[in-house]
Amino acid sequence: MSANLSRRSFIAGSAAVGGMMFGMSGSASAKVPAKWDFEADVVVVGAGAAGIPAAIRAKEAGFSVLVVDANYDIGGHAIISQGNTLLGGGNAMQQKFGIKDDPETVFKDLTDWSVTLPNGFADYRFNDRDMQRMIADEMVPTYDWLVKIGVPFLDKKPDNAGAYGAGCSAPRELHFSWTKGASLEAPAGTSGTVLMRSLEEAARKAGVKFLMNYYMDDIVQDEKGRCVGFKAHRTPKVLPDGTELKGFRAAEDIASTAKEITVHAKKALVLATAGYTDHVPFRRMVDPRLTKEFASAACEYSPQDASGTLAAMRCGAGLWGLTNAYTERPISLTRGAVVGVRDTYLRWAPESPIFPLVKHSGVALRNWQNAIVVNWVGKRFFEETSSAGLTADSAKLTSYGTANSTRGLMNGTNGAFFKGTDKDPYIQGNWKNIDRTKYNPINFIAAALQINEGSHAPDWSAGPQWAIFDSEAVKRERMHTDEKSVDPEYFFKADTIEELAEKINTNPWMSHKMDPKVLAETVKTYNSYVDQGKDPDFEKPTPQYKIEKGPFYAAWTSVTLHDCYCGLHVNNACEVLDWEGEKIPGLYAAGEVTGGSSMHGLSRGLVQAYVLGKTFASLK
Repeated sequence: MSANLSRRSFIAGSAAVGGMMFGMSGSASAKVPAKWDFEADVVVVGAGAAGIPAAIRAKEAGFSVLVVDANYDIGGHAIISQGNTLLGGGNAMQQKFGIKDDPETVFKDLTDWSVTLPNGFADYRFNDRDMQRMIADEMVPTYDWLVKIGVPFLDKKPDNAGAYGAGCSAPRELHFSWTKGASLEAPAGTSGTVLMRSLEEAARKAGVKFLMNYYMDDIVQDEKGRCVGFKAHRTPKVLPDGTELKGFRAAEDIASTAKEITVHAKKALVLATAGYTDHVPFRRMVDPRLTKEFASAACEYSPQDASGTLAAMRCGAGLWGLTNAYTERPISLTRGAVVGVRDTYLRWAPESPIFPLVKHSGVALRNWQNAIVVNWVGKRFFEETSSAGLTADSAKLTSYGTANSTRGLMNGTNGAFFKGTDKDPYIQGNWKNIDRTKYNPINFIAAALQINEGSHAPDWSAGPQWAIFDSEAVKRERMHTDEKSVDPEYFFKADTIEELAEKINTNPWMSHKMDPKVLAETVKTYNSYVDQGKDPDFEKPTPQYKIEKGPFYAAWTSVTLHDCYCGLHVNNACEVLDWEGEKIPGLYAAGEVTGGSSMHGLSRGLVQAYVLGKTFASLK
C-alpha cells in the first residue's frame, strides 16, 4: 500500500504542477478541517442527470445523502436540454414497438471499427471497450429502474433522432413530452425539464438533501490519500434589481448564507460536475482551435468549467478518451439555432426567471437563402444552406432538409433526424458506413475552424463568424430585432456594408479587424451570383436573394460548444482512477465529467448513476 500511496503522491504533485498551467492552486488537495460545516455518508457534487439519480441510488443503499450544486436550482445542463435519452438493449419500450435489440448489439455499435476515415463522424470507434461493455449490459436495468422511480418516458416508438455518434443500428432513443412555458419549474421551457423534475421528485421522496448555491473549490484528502470532502464558496445568482434567484422547491433545501463552507463525505464523494466547455485552456488542450471567442451551450444557466475534473486532477486523477472530445463532432461542436447573441444554442424566453441575466433571446434565420456567413476577415467560407440547422421551434428541418454542420451528417442529405436512412442505413461492421458518415467538404464546423488569413500568434484563431443580410431579409423572416431579442454587442445595423464592417469591429472578440472593403467586395460578388443563379464558390443551390437594400445587418453565428466526451478516468464501478490506473479512495464520478465514451452525457450519466448503486451497496 505504501508503494501505491507513494506513486499517488507523486502523481498528485505532478497534477498540481499541471493545475498551475490552468491558473489553479498548486496544492494537491485541501487540509482536513478540525470541524465540518455539513456532512453525509455520500455527498454528490452536481444536481444534474448524473448527480440526482446517483443520490437516489445512495439512499437505496441505506446511506444519508447530500447533493451540493453551484446553481440556484436543480437540473444542470439536462433541465435545459431536449431530454433525449439513449437506452437500448431490448428494453420494454423497444419490445412494445417490435424493435429487436440486445446488449451485444449495443456493445458492437459503441465500439464499431468500420468507420476508419480520419474525418469520419463515428468517433465511437475510440470508446473505452470495458466501459461500453458495462453501458451495454446495464441499459435495460437502468431503464427499468427509471420507470420504477417515476420517470415518465413518452409512449412513442424509439428513434435515433438525437443519437449523434452512437452508431445505433437499432432505434434506442427515448423522449419526453414538451414542457410549455418558462417558469421556475421549467427555466427554458424544454422537455429535459420532465426528466429532471421527475428525478428531483424521486430524490426528495427518498430523503435526499439539497444544498444549492455552493461551488466546490478543492477536494479534501486525509493523511492516507482518501477523499473525505471538499471546500466550497457561495455562488447565488443575483438579478440586476438585487433579487436572489431561488429554486422551484428551495423551501425544502438546506438554508445557508455562509460565504465559505466545508462538506464531509464520510463514505463516498461523487463528482457529477459536468464538463469543460467553458474552461478555455482545458478545451484547447484537447483541441487548440477552440479559442476564447467561442461560447458554450447555455453557459448562462449551467456553465461547464471543468471544476470537478481539475479538482480531481489535483488529487492525482487521470484523464480518458481525449480522442472523443472534438474532431468536428456533430454534437460537441454545433452551429446554433439562433443568431445575434453570443450563446446561439438556446432561445431563452423573456418570462424565464433567469432572463434578466441572459437579457437577449436571439433570433432565428429559418431560411438561410436570406443571408451569407463570413469569417472575421469578411469572406464567405462555406455554403450557408447546407448547415442551416433547426428552426426556432427545434421541431422541423430547414427548407433544404439538412443540418449538415449542426449535426455533421454527410453530403447534406440525411439531416438532423437521419432523414433517408431507409435508403442509406447504418450497417454494423460495414466499412461502407464511411459513405454515410463522412463530412461534406463544405461542412460549417470544419470550415469555420480553419485558420484564415487574419489569424495571428499566439492563438492563430479561426475567429468569429457573422451572418450578413439586408432589410428585405428582416421582412421576409419577420425578424424581431428589439432589445429583448438581440444583443447589441453581437448584432449590428448600418446604412452601408462598409459601415457594417466597422461596427462588427467593435465586438469584443474581434481581435483582428475586418477590412470594410473586403466585406463590401464579398457582398458584391455574392449578389452577382444571385444574378447568375449559380454560386461557383460554394454551390449554394440557386441563390435567391441579394443583399442590397439598406439598412444592412450582421449577426453573430459562431461555433457553439455543446457536450463533452472526454474527462476523468473511471472504472466500471465509477471509481476515479489515477494516472497509473489505481483507485483514488473515496472518489467516484458519473456523467460528462467522465471520459471514455462518445455517448451523449445524459444517457451515460444515467447508466453510471445506476451502476453506482451497486458500488454503494458494497461500501462498509
